[in-house]
Amino acid sequence: MVAVIIILALVMSLATLPQMWVRRVIAAHSAERADFPGTGAEFARHILDEMRLGHVKVEESKIGDHYDPEAKAIRLMPENFYGRSLSAVVIAAHEAGHAMQDATGYAPLQARTRLAKQAIQMEKVASVVMLAAPVVMLLAKSPHVLLIEVLMGVLLFGCTVMLHAVTLPVEFDASFRRALPVLKAGRYVRDEDLPAARNILKAAAFTYVAAAAMSALDVMRWLRVLRL
Repeated sequence: MVAVIIILALVMSLATLPQMWVRRVIAAHSAERADFPGTGAEFARHILDEMRLGHVKVEESKIGDHYDPEAKAIRLMPENFYGRSLSAVVIAAHEAGHAMQDATGYAPLQARTRLAKQAIQMEKVASVVMLAAPVVMLLAKSPHVLLIEVLMGVLLFGCTVMLHAVTLPVEFDASFRRALPVLKAGRYVRDEDLPAARNILKAAAFTYVAAAAMSALDVMRWLRVLRL
């Protein structure tokens, strides 16, 4: 019992601490800057045009900053879409990095896109499996059936955790092999802002560490509900 509580506490820490750190880093550099000539959306558009990616759209989003490879669209939260802050510009550069990956046929991004579609379906199936487990056990009157159901659910949730884990290399590539060189080469940010820009790029990538931990936490919550 003590071991389960310790593991649960560790997973909860891994799920919450990265999120808190990401928010803190981005908030620390979200002040409007008079020296920036455009918004995050305008900067993303500028980079895309410079890279001859005029077909990629830049849109406002309410569900987080991301690049949609199917729609060929960079989507930014309102504070980054309209903002003239260091965070807005750097996050726009990060998402443009994903568009560059897509344009060059970057295999890990393609793999993540395929896995993401499968993970959405897996999460739905896993939820149904876990919810149905007690009912199936009562009908079958066999604890072995419950064990099989739970193992299936854990396996499916585990696949989601793996998706977020393999996403990390894609995010770091977008941040440090795509976005950062562009920011440096074009001198879009001052030299004194580069350390902060690196932190923001790192925060953008580590968002997925929290997502992976949250998926693991979901598994543990189900196990706790089923008292295993």
